[in-house]
Amino acid sequence: MPSVLSHPAVPLALAIGAGTAVVPPRLAVVACVASVLPDADAIGYWLGVPYDSLLGHRGLTHSLAFAVVVAAFCSAFAARLGATAPVAFGVVLLCTASHGVLDAMTTGGMGVAFFSPFSNQRYFFPWQVIQVAPLGVRRFLSERGIAVLKSELTWVWLPCAVLALFGAGMRRTSRAG
Repeated sequence: MPSVLSHPAVPLALAIGAGTAVVPPRLAVVACVASVLPDADAIGYWLGVPYDSLLGHRGLTHSLAFAVVVAAFCSAFAARLGATAPVAFGVVLLCTASHGVLDAMTTGGMGVAFFSPFSNQRYFFPWQVIQVAPLGVRRFLSERGIAVLKSELTWVWLPCAVLALFGAGMRRTSRAG
């Protein structure tokens, strides 16, 4: 998995690219939380849940169904988030689902159960370019952790920054024209 530091790159890029008129700050914060929420399944490690089970790591909470449920829940609070229900739903859906997408691009693990609970089949994308992050702070603060951060800067943060700047530039261009 990418580290907890990199999953919020997607909602931050979306918020910057779309601007506060589309993604208000409260919605951006909720989207950042939603982008890391699927890793709540890591609690299963300490509870003895097998990695490859429905409730194991990269199982149900990494699925598209989970992303839909989280998005539907958050859209019920759209007014408090400063957005319409469809915008809140779309932003949270995209940001929650992005977690599994990024995980499917890593070099480790057993893949992502995108279609759970209907199927526990795990998937990776053909391009596994993001180095899998080690679990635990001590391991993350090591040479391997530095290599992971370099990988995430290249394959997560840089593309997200480009998209954010492109979106912001397009907004400026449309206002000027």
